[in-house]
Amino acid sequence: MLSLALETSTSLGSIAVGDGDTLISECALAVRATHSETVLDEVERMLTRARIGVDGIERVIIGAGPGSFTGVRIAASLAKGWCHARSVPLFAYSSLRSVAASAGRTRVCALFDARRGEVYGAAYADGPLEAPIRGPEACDIDRWIEGLEDRGSWSFAGEGAIRHRARIEARGARVLPAFLGVPRAGALLWLAERLPAGRVMDVDAWEPRYVRSSGAERQVGRLGGPR
Repeated sequence: MLSLALETSTSLGSIAVGDGDTLISECALAVRATHSETVLDEVERMLTRARIGVDGIERVIIGAGPGSFTGVRIAASLAKGWCHARSVPLFAYSSLRSVAASAGRTRVCALFDARRGEVYGAAYADGPLEAPIRGPEACDIDRWIEGLEDRGSWSFAGEGAIRHRARIEARGARVLPAFLGVPRAGALLWLAERLPAGRVMDVDAWEPRYVRSSGAERQVGRLGGPR
């Protein structure tokens, strides 16, 4: 099944085209503003290089967050629009799960930087195909580390792990190299072949999993709601 995969939850995004879990092409999207500047053009170029027409894509797979609110919304909007226009199914997986799949370890704690000393985290004790034993959630990095038992047996991956490397390693855990902690679109292809439960049954009602409210929503809450 020819698939288009989109992962834009962090500043280093990616898109991929595959046949089943066989990767045909993958492209990293390193941007300083938003993925909206590049993702549509890159999708078009990738399909052209792969000699695949738009009508050839049989499903769309996306990283559903958490992460950058803007980035996650871009992938969600593009994917939902594509699925409606082409009548193809949508599959969605946690972007933290895609990090765990890319890391290639059994016990992986995937972390994204959520700013202000917090991380988005999910802990996979039995590999990325099993449900996480913790998360996805947003919390203080120290509370996250202290909440894991047998920390020495865990591998930490992702931009949040790199940012807080000193704190993690001080507690006896190891941080994987940065290239093993990128949420890759290619990993989404792999997940879709093994976790069919990722299929979105109601594309209209589906929303990404942001885990926490946006900065703007939190500000409105502090001010006592809209005026």
